[in-house]
Amino acid sequence: MQWTLVIPLKPLARAKSRLADTAADGVRPSLALAFAQDTVAAALACQSVKDVAVVTDDTLAGRELSALGARIVPDTPAGGLNAALRHGAAAVRASRPESPVAALNADLPAVRPLELARVLDAAAEFPRAFLPDAAAIGTTLLAAVPGQELAPAFGPDSRARHAASGAAELRLAGVDSVRQDVDTGADLRVALALGVGPRTAAVAARLLIPDQ
Repeated sequence: MQWTLVIPLKPLARAKSRLADTAADGVRPSLALAFAQDTVAAALACQSVKDVAVVTDDTLAGRELSALGARIVPDTPAGGLNAALRHGAAAVRASRPESPVAALNADLPAVRPLELARVLDAAAEFPRAFLPDAAAIGTTLLAAVPGQELAPAFGPDSRARHAASGAAELRLAGVDSVRQDVDTGADLRVALALGVGPRTAAVAARLLIPDQ
C-alpha cells in the first residue's frame, strides 16, 4: 500500500513560538521551514509513500516545498490544524477516492524513510491508526485506509483523543525518528542527536545549542 501524506504547515511567521528560548524571532521561521523541508524530503524518499500534500497558505513554504515535489493545497478553511487536515485529505480523495491517507507532522526533521515505511506498513493493518509522539502525549502520524475518514483530533492530549476515537495505537520499537517532533529547545537537541536532515542542520548550526 502506498500512502498520500497530508502535512499541515501554519504561516512561518507564526510557527514554533515555543522555540523562543533557543531561536530568535528572525531565525524561527527559517527553522520551521527547514523542519518542513526535511520532513517532506524524507517522506518522498519513503517507499511506502506515493506523494505528499502540504496544506499551507505560506507563499515561501509553498514555493520551497513544491520544488521538492510536494503538492500544495491552500488552507482554504483557515480554521486550525484539524480543519486543515480534513481539507487536505478531502482534496486528495476528490481525485483519488480510494487513496490511503495519513496526516504527518511538519516538524519531524530527523525522520528516516525506512522508519516511516515501518510505521505506514503497520498502519495498513488497521482501519485507522496513529503513532504517539516521543512524549507519549501527542500524535505525530494518523493514518486511514481507503474507505475510512481520517477524523483528525490533533491538539492537546491527542494521543488519548485519537485512541478514544477508535484509532489503533501503533506500539512500535525503533521508530524514534518518526516520533520526535520539535516544539521546544529540548526537543531540538534530541532531534539533533538522532540526526536531522541537511536543511535543519544548516539552520541549527547558526544557533548556540547547549549540551543536554
